Amino acid sequence: MPELICPVCAQPLHEQERVYRCAGGHSFDRAKSGYVNLLIQRQSGAQHGDDKEMVRARRAFLDGGFYAPLQEKVCAAAVRWAPAREEVDVLDSGCGECYYTAAVEQALRTRGKTPSIVGVDISKDALRWGEKRGAPLQLAVASAFRLPVAANSCDLLLDVFAPFAGEEYCRVLRRGGVVLHVSPGADHLWELKQAVYETPYRNDAAPPAQPGLVHREEETLCYPISLETQNAVADLFRMTPYVHKTGSAELQRLAKLQSLQVTAEFVLRIYQKV
Repeated sequence: MPELICPVCAQPLHEQERVYRCAGGHSFDRAKSGYVNLLIQRQSGAQHGDDKEMVRARRAFLDGGFYAPLQEKVCAAAVRWAPAREEVDVLDSGCGECYYTAAVEQALRTRGKTPSIVGVDISKDALRWGEKRGAPLQLAVASAFRLPVAANSCDLLLDVFAPFAGEEYCRVLRRGGVVLHVSPGADHLWELKQAVYETPYRNDAAPPAQPGLVHREEETLCYPISLETQNAVADLFRMTPYVHKTGSAELQRLAKLQSLQVTAEFVLRIYQKV
């Protein structure tokens, strides 16, 4: 399994009776919902990452199957790029409530692999639901730019709509290890933007780059989504970053949308550590 390390001194963490401890004397309790909080750059009472409403909206939308084709693509890529040996060490950076994480675990297991998976996200509210996906996952609250994972301990790294922390990815991946990176395509949710905003803009779909990671391949997945209820439209909007930068006039337009046909466009890129 990708080895968790202490966020204070970077020594290995060992769990005993729901407490993670390192040789340096630092300890971190595992919450009842299954995660351990290893985010040390936090302010008391501050909200980090997606809040409860964003997590609720995303769970409702994803469980509706709207992004199932993307989930299948991610699983197929994970199986194809997994190492030949039986054991596969996987890190999901920005795992959220583990919709893709748990599916990859099951896909690898179905192909005769023995996956060990760590999921990291900066949002406690998201990770509270990770364990409910039913897969054996080790979950930690942390930043993608300071992953609490030992160097050279991962075979596969998932980055699905998460910040691309290329330097950290190089550190935690083994030589030959692979990043499965998913980002929105240029036209992703274009019709929703048109309906809500006066001057909508398309997404920047330029590929990220990082020395030490070679861009091996790229695939675009594009298909229409039919949202038949106002709740489905609202959930899609509320699970996106747009919700934090939308005024009252735009929210009124959103509230009037009883249904919507919208484009889903994703870019799946494969990077390999050399």
